Amino acid sequence: MNFIKSIAVALMLLGMVITSQAQVSEKKSLTLDGAKRVIAAAVDYAKRNNAPGGVIAVVDEGGNLMALERLDGTFAAGANISIGKARTAVLFKRPTKVFEDIIKNGRTAMVALPDAFFTPLQGGVPIIVDGEVVGGVGVSGAASAQQDEELAIAGANALAGSAEGMMGAAVSYYPKDQVAAAFAKGAVLFGGEGGRNYMVHASHREKAGMAEVHTLDADIIYVLEGSATFVTGGTVVAGKTIEPNEIRGTAINGGETRTIAKGDVIIVPNGTPHWFKEVSGPINYYVVKVR
Repeated sequence: MNFIKSIAVALMLLGMVITSQAQVSEKKSLTLDGAKRVIAAAVDYAKRNNAPGGVIAVVDEGGNLMALERLDGTFAAGANISIGKARTAVLFKRPTKVFEDIIKNGRTAMVALPDAFFTPLQGGVPIIVDGEVVGGVGVSGAASAQQDEELAIAGANALAGSAEGMMGAAVSYYPKDQVAAAFAKGAVLFGGEGGRNYMVHASHREKAGMAEVHTLDADIIYVLEGSATFVTGGTVVAGKTIEPNEIRGTAINGGETRTIAKGDVIIVPNGTPHWFKEVSGPINYYVVKVR
């Protein structure tokens, strides 16, 4: 009898759990890592399209600021405007251009809405994952309102797709012929598209190179063929900044010298000088750059 009562109680509890689950729905939420991916994608788009500046703001589904980045050359008020655009996009679940166009078409009464949650200027878009609005991204201070919106869309698209898309992205596949062709000349296989924080290079070297320092990127090197004398640490000789966050020099004073060969892996942290000092014939190696 006690056994039967136990079964009855278990069934009753199970029914209560099922009922409670039916009354509560799961909601997706934007994580801090996801917000950073949105900003990274927008910044990457700005660099590839020579955008002269801009502030990128990301808010959660309640309009609360999660992350913000101000590019060089952006006017001081850009931060507040970009936050307002992002907040408007998420609270109204519409791109802010919709409201700018409505006002242009004569419905000027909308400008009476409180500034605290309504910025009807092009450049804000909702972030949508699996059909749910999980946040908003706003951009202000690029070359034009159109470019503000383009940067915002590029950021929001970094999370488009499935729920896993908030932390993952589409699989990249490179058939062996494409990989072989990349190694033949040394080429980038994956360039960090979609705001991802890594790149993959199929590198080929036949002679010594310049000393290098990547101030943002760590290099993970895996040697496939050949060998080389590789120097890490020390001081770069005649170092010059050739582009943002990239320094080159003629050699390295001091540091640690080692021979790297087929099958070896070496990880060079960002900010660490490194140099292929000598190369014994052709060397092929993967470089995964992680930022």
